[in-house]
Amino acid sequence: MIKWKKELSFILVLLMVAVMTACGSTSEVTGEQEGTGATASNEELEIGQINWAENIAVTNMWKAILEEKGYNVKLTVLDMGVTMKALESGELDVSLEVWLPVQDANYLDTYQDTINFSESTWFDNAKVGLVVPTYLEDVNSVEDLNQHKELFNEVIVGFDPGAGTMEVAQQLIEDYNLEFELLSSSEPAMLAEIGTAVGNEEAIVAPLWSPHSVFSNYDLKFLEDPQNTFGGVEKIHHATRLGFEEDYPEISKWLQNWKMDDQEIGELIHYVESAENPFDGAKQWIEENQDLIDQWVN
Repeated sequence: MIKWKKELSFILVLLMVAVMTACGSTSEVTGEQEGTGATASNEELEIGQINWAENIAVTNMWKAILEEKGYNVKLTVLDMGVTMKALESGELDVSLEVWLPVQDANYLDTYQDTINFSESTWFDNAKVGLVVPTYLEDVNSVEDLNQHKELFNEVIVGFDPGAGTMEVAQQLIEDYNLEFELLSSSEPAMLAEIGTAVGNEEAIVAPLWSPHSVFSNYDLKFLEDPQNTFGGVEKIHHATRLGFEEDYPEISKWLQNWKMDDQEIGELIHYVESAENPFDGAKQWIEENQDLIDQWVN
């Protein structure tokens, strides 16, 4: 009986040592993995997604890239205003689209001390303004709109009310004393209105931006903006919560390396919009552009 108890005690000691050794090994592996970033972490990286064509494309692209590298990525659909507040509170890690120096200047002014706005840009030739169908030959400038206001039912068809471009469009109405009302909706609703108007060869005016796939679908033109309310060339930056660079130095470096031109972003948007699932479209585009991706993440 005593011998049996001794043997049992010895077995228990061996089990305890084994458990402690396993715990120690797990701790060591975790420590080593933490040095490589979130590839070794089960923490979820949260990226804000705005329902704009190019934003859907690049957020799904980065989700695919990061998950291939072992990160756990969640896309959360928000409007621009909520995105900024979520970055400030730390509930969101990354937003991939901030237009400067004009369109999102209000967000930069409000959050520059509580959000990290990148100095690096991923697109350097963006344009924003009011657009009309090219068949409206007598409307080529914002200054022409009041003269033809009945043609447009005195309405500018807009999109998300929280977007910086919508605020600039409202400022443009005041700058030019336009006798128009700016209607808020969503980007899909605005694009549907444009499609219907063009299909019927009717007049429509809307705030739009390039890069955007809509220009490959319809013949549209930007109206001249003599007072430069919309600004000239815009650049697209990314933004992160404070502390993100320290928590994810590897990803921070990759985002700073990120650059795309008109053709690349146009093709990515096309792949994403053509696929049954945006993520699948982004993955297909990545497979065919791996050399470009390697320039960012290696």
